[in-house]
Amino acid sequence: MRRLTVLVVASLMCAVVASAAPVKKYGKPITLKQTTKISDICAKPEAFNGKRVKVQGPIVDVCSEKGCWIAIGSDKEFQTVRFKVDDGVIVFPMDSKGLTATVEGIVSVTVMSVEEQIAAGKAGASAEMMEMHGGAAGMSMSAEMKAKEAEKMKEAEKMKAQKPFDPKSIKGPKTVIMIKGEAAEVF
Repeated sequence: MRRLTVLVVASLMCAVVASAAPVKKYGKPITLKQTTKISDICAKPEAFNGKRVKVQGPIVDVCSEKGCWIAIGSDKEFQTVRFKVDDGVIVFPMDSKGLTATVEGIVSVTVMSVEEQIAAGKAGASAEMMEMHGGAAGMSMSAEMKAKEAEKMKEAEKMKAQKPFDPKSIKGPKTVIMIKGEAAEVF
């Protein structure tokens, strides 16, 4: 019996040590103490627009091109928020998917009209694609932004070849919520 108890305690200690994976830090240090629920941001996006927040959740997707964004799952099912960083400033590895992230940044809320979504789709980028990269078609852009958009359109063409755009799939305006990333901890 004593031997079994020692074995169980040793196994539990190994599990605790193994689960204490190191935290990978990206960007600036996290400064906010209070964590905001993603569901609160999704429920009232305009109340958070332009505000600095800290959120935490599972990483459900990672940018496969440059690692420039992660999608973080909410405390409510089927809700996510995209944490977008400037290309090359922070690069999230693909194996981050499935881990947990605590991130800090400024909330950005954009409403894409039906027309903007359809125009983006006809140009080769779905509304999801535009959300992924944080912009809507028709916005004024610098030369650098135009070059980046051209790159994104190439990516959109790849996606278009896989699944054709259907304008009837657009049912109304789409609220795009993103966090302009400054700091992240992944564990």
